[in-house]
Amino acid sequence: MIVGIDGNEANQKIRTGSGVYSLELLRQFKKFQISPASISTGRANFKFQIYLKNSPLKDLPSEDSNFEYKIVKPVNFWTQIGLPFQLWKEKITRKAPDIFFSLTHYAPRFCPIPSLITIFDLSFIKFPKMFLKKDLYQLRNWTEYSIRQAKKIITISEFSKNDISNYYKISPDKIVVAYPGYDKNKFNTQIKNQKSKIKSTIQKFKIDREYILYVGTIQPRKNISRLIDAFRLLNNDYPGLQLVICGMIKEGRGGWMNDEIIDKIKKSKFGRKDSIIITGYVIDKDLQYLMAGAKTLVLPSLYEGFGIPVIEAMACGCPVVVSSGISLAEIANGAAILVNPFDVRSIANGLKEACYNNLRRQDLIKKGLIQIERYDWEKSAEIIFSTIQSVKNDRSKRQNG
Repeated sequence: MIVGIDGNEANQKIRTGSGVYSLELLRQFKKFQISPASISTGRANFKFQIYLKNSPLKDLPSEDSNFEYKIVKPVNFWTQIGLPFQLWKEKITRKAPDIFFSLTHYAPRFCPIPSLITIFDLSFIKFPKMFLKKDLYQLRNWTEYSIRQAKKIITISEFSKNDISNYYKISPDKIVVAYPGYDKNKFNTQIKNQKSKIKSTIQKFKIDREYILYVGTIQPRKNISRLIDAFRLLNNDYPGLQLVICGMIKEGRGGWMNDEIIDKIKKSKFGRKDSIIITGYVIDKDLQYLMAGAKTLVLPSLYEGFGIPVIEAMACGCPVVVSSGISLAEIANGAAILVNPFDVRSIANGLKEACYNNLRRQDLIKKGLIQIERYDWEKSAEIIFSTIQSVKNDRSKRQNG
């Protein structure tokens, strides 16, 4: 069987959640070709064709006879024009994949073969003002037709599955949950023993005292404004803390409506100097040490499809504070302090508990290390690959029936 994959989400120099998810799945699919289990089950005979707008970056899996990249043009309206034309051309010449899997919301329009898509969350439905009108139109309309066309939809949490099923009025049976994993070589409790690395990384980002860590993009749905207010309350009683915000800032036209947040951070000169630090995007090599050295990681979002930093922090032995009522509670599953994201006092109390209640801290760390065993990229890839196989088998039965 030949599996075509839209790999553009992975082919980004700076990767956020969807990009990380896509890259790790491509790496796992590549491993299917060489693992003993794949050989014994016949999976080594499967071929993956990765369709891209541009040449693959160096950190994408290397090509071989069963794993290759195809560059398709034009770049503009790629899923509407370039990709469908390429697939139809391959269909006519009998070189098309048997199944096409999009690691994004959009399936190829007028796709000549069965397709699967990936929907991480419905933030464009919940927070439409965060998107440009052009982007919002595409997300709403292109996602709509892709969902109707797709044989299966992959998502990253039961929370997102319920959102998708309820909003689009489709059967939950059409939606498959494949939780993200994390890099176990970079995020683990052994990092805490590398004291000199932690110290040098902390100094690199001009952190000069104990700190609370936030990791994520800087945009309204991440609830950073209330986090700052909660930190201000905590700072009144515990002035020896810093709030370190590690996140991308999208500026200018097409940004994430973050001007007010950035302005608020700049004006937050309370307590000691530099109580709040914005690092910008942080690579994993540094992030692992920042997590290992933090008093707690906080993610007080109003909406999330998953939240990979939560499990990365748990893996590093860092207590976690997250929002209740959304996917973060599902992901933490009793291994984090849950707070009301709309209540500043609740966030502040959660931070206080995570930072200064030593018995609670140790309990959270212990539970977190148990919880993260659920999250593994190989398991994610297995679920998706089994789903792809089921779609292929169903098609074969119909053709032969």
